[in-house]
Amino acid sequence: MGKMHKVEDFQWQVEGRNPVMEALRAGKTIEKILVAKGSREGAVRDILKIARERGIVVQEVNRKRLDSMSQTGAHQGIIALAVPYTYASVDDILERARQANELPFVVVLDCIEDPHNFGAILRTAECCGVHGIIIPKRKAVGITPTVVKASAGAVEYIPVARVTNVASTLEYLKEQGLWVVGAEAEATPYNLQDMKGPIAMVIGNEGKGLRRLVKEKCDYLVGIPMKGKINSLNASVAAAILMYEVLRQRS
Repeated sequence: MGKMHKVEDFQWQVEGRNPVMEALRAGKTIEKILVAKGSREGAVRDILKIARERGIVVQEVNRKRLDSMSQTGAHQGIIALAVPYTYASVDDILERARQANELPFVVVLDCIEDPHNFGAILRTAECCGVHGIIIPKRKAVGITPTVVKASAGAVEYIPVARVTNVASTLEYLKEQGLWVVGAEAEATPYNLQDMKGPIAMVIGNEGKGLRRLVKEKCDYLVGIPMKGKINSLNASVAAAILMYEVLRQRS
């Protein structure tokens, strides 16, 4: 297995028209924008206009250079080089709920490995009013350019905290008054469980589910009823169903 890259190891880049526009809208510090020679259509023109107004360096390069730099394989002729991603703390996330005068709603990802799943979860979490996402430092995907692209800009608006130990973080969240709810295939169906209070929703790894120590920290487990032959859902789809249930119960 090759060396895992930390975000700090490479020049942080945002790729594709929509992610670059969202990064600009969110006020992210962008050092330079590289654009394919001859790209001047709608979205790219709007991005370059904002870049000019903010004094961001824009460099025209040939498409081959963008292809060789791209980490997502889908740069759409534009890559922005920005300062590295800054992770939040767990307290930052709880403070965000306090500032909004809302009951905390936190999503904890126990070792999600697929960047597309992580990006999709970020995207849905942002739509569901989740205050922040907590991930482990090891055995899990962090914020990478592929995650940024898959999140469709949501990563600019939702804080992500990285913790050394998920089980002890869940203990801390309980001390702060949150109920810890774990997603587990065989458990009580989610719609029969009251999830209106302050919630930390824990989603397990794509293949292995929740780790034993993490599961033991959960106050209760919720499942998603299955009727088909394969009896398992993609992690980001399962997360979406559960997040929307919390939103539905709260409204």
